[in-house]
Amino acid sequence: MDRKIEKKKWTLKKIIWLSIGGIFIFLILYNLIFGDHSSKFNVQKERISIEEVKEDFFQDYITVTGTVEPISTIFLDAMEGGRVEEIVTEEGTMVQKGDVILRLSNTNLHLEIMNREANLAEQINNLRNTRLSMEQNKLSLTRQLLELDYQFNIQKREYENSKDLFSKKYISDKEFEEEKEYYEYLAKTRELVIENQKADSLFREIQVAQLENSVEQMQLNLEFVRKKLDNLSVKAPVSGLLVSVNAEIGEAKSAGQRLGQIHVLDEFKIRLEIDEHYISRVHANLIGEFDFTGKTYKLRIKKIYPEVRNGRFGVDLVFTEDVPDRIRTGQTFRVKLELGESKMAILVPRGGFYQSTGGQYIFVIDPTEKFAVKRDIRLGRMNPRYYEVLEGLEPGEKVIISSYDNFGRAEKLILK
Repeated sequence: MDRKIEKKKWTLKKIIWLSIGGIFIFLILYNLIFGDHSSKFNVQKERISIEEVKEDFFQDYITVTGTVEPISTIFLDAMEGGRVEEIVTEEGTMVQKGDVILRLSNTNLHLEIMNREANLAEQINNLRNTRLSMEQNKLSLTRQLLELDYQFNIQKREYENSKDLFSKKYISDKEFEEEKEYYEYLAKTRELVIENQKADSLFREIQVAQLENSVEQMQLNLEFVRKKLDNLSVKAPVSGLLVSVNAEIGEAKSAGQRLGQIHVLDEFKIRLEIDEHYISRVHANLIGEFDFTGKTYKLRIKKIYPEVRNGRFGVDLVFTEDVPDRIRTGQTFRVKLELGESKMAILVPRGGFYQSTGGQYIFVIDPTEKFAVKRDIRLGRMNPRYYEVLEGLEPGEKVIISSYDNFGRAEKLILK
């Protein structure tokens, strides 16, 4: 009798396939939950720059190209307008203080001097006439007073004699009164003449003083105008190198117009144009230095120009010790300018990554050197060689310092 064979539900083959499927699903779920989902970018090692982060003394300085300039530049401006008659000294010539550089002519100025001289002569003549008139009037009043004194003294004797006769009843009342009235008249007239003489003398003195002051003022004005005439000869106010003469024979120049300039070559200065990033850290008396002919020369900031142009501001440095013998105006040097004291810090070499990231992150090489991971950092000061790392990196780690422009938004770089 045949027996019915029951079919097995869990065969070995089925168990194997189910196990494989379960493992596959588990791997997919694990990858979805715990896998690395960061964006990746493949990079060739030879196309990037890798440097090691280290701890060392951070020298707080910048290196800027400086230009040699004279310690001062004197500009020659026309103090008086005129026509250029002669150029005595050509540009490029060493001049001494007081040397004539060019001569101008001004007809109107000559006429003004002639008019002022005529007015001065007229005023001097008026002063002379006033003094003469004062002396004549003084003599006239003196003569008048002498005559009046003579009459007064005679009348005084007559009056005294009449008074005596009247007391003795030898003359009448009428005769006595006439003598008395005439005496008193002469006395009052004499007082008036004396007061008139004093008042006239005072008035004449004031008049003479005013005329003398007017003459003195006119003489000063004339001297001033004559000095203006002297200014038509343009002279060097200092000794130095005449670097330019902005004039041509026959050219008309107005007062205040630029005629040239002189460089004072007794000393030199170095002019730097510094990035505005450092404007808050640069101040007077900061120390700088540069090398020339195998020797280091020390500098000190003397003047800061606070105006920022095209992202830069200017400073002037002067030599604190020796000045190079063969230095010339217009030469350029790489000046090392110290901004602060050196101190220990974590340092990362400068590179193109800063322009791409603004110093906010950097790619750090894994110890296996097979990939690099993006990491947030915080940088501090910088010098021509290093950035100061404040947060995010440790000494000994390796980082990519070349440009990140081609990495896009990748957070992980696969190194090939």
